[in-house]
Amino acid sequence: MAEPVPPHDDFIDGVAVKDVVAGENSGSRFRIYLPERNDSSVDKLPVILHFHGGGFCISQADWYMYYAVYTRLARVANAIIVSVFLPLAPEHRLPAACDAAFAGLLWLRDVSRKQGHEPWLNEYADFNRVFLIGDSSGGNIVHQVAARAGEEDLSPMRLAGAIPIHPGFMRSQRSKSELEQEQTPFLTLDMVDKFMELALPIGSTKDHPISCPMGDAAPAVEELKLPPYLYCVAEEGSDKRH
Repeated sequence: MAEPVPPHDDFIDGVAVKDVVAGENSGSRFRIYLPERNDSSVDKLPVILHFHGGGFCISQADWYMYYAVYTRLARVANAIIVSVFLPLAPEHRLPAACDAAFAGLLWLRDVSRKQGHEPWLNEYADFNRVFLIGDSSGGNIVHQVAARAGEEDLSPMRLAGAIPIHPGFMRSQRSKSELEQEQTPFLTLDMVDKFMELALPIGSTKDHPISCPMGDAAPAVEELKLPPYLYCVAEEGSDKRH
């Protein structure tokens, strides 16, 4: 699952993939998935901006597990996927990943304004239908980016929705599901605690607004200008922490 998959300009199973750097000095990197189109198709494609999971400490946008999921989503949803290569903790503690993710959204805005150039996006993207998606800690980033976007002029681009998948929301106090759910070697509570210790700003607890957006330290959700959310949580998942 963790093996990197190289990009390919050819359409394989109906999807082409390339990696791009936005601007010579920004260092922002993205993986773009483009579904194959019929010559007769004239409709522009929605854009899904993806933030990967990994507890803010591991994983990358080019890992096989994301390649497998997002090539399929690009093909089935007939959408362009733009996945951000995020900086990882502990070398880059939060909010570094959130800042990089938001910079990705602003890059899409620049392309929509013709202030940036990316051939696939310039030709095929419908910037009136831009969505955010992210799994686990990427779901936390979805919320942070959506909240910031509410205070930003994104025109002519429109943020049409956000999809946090099993977001890693948690508190310092163990939740009922954390206490009752059986742990697996794949992800234990001790592992989650260590990830957060390495990722959060030094001296912070899991009640930090990024890990606990429903807590007292975070802005009230009803005060934020958020797009429509599709919030995905497995019924028996250990991520039902709040």
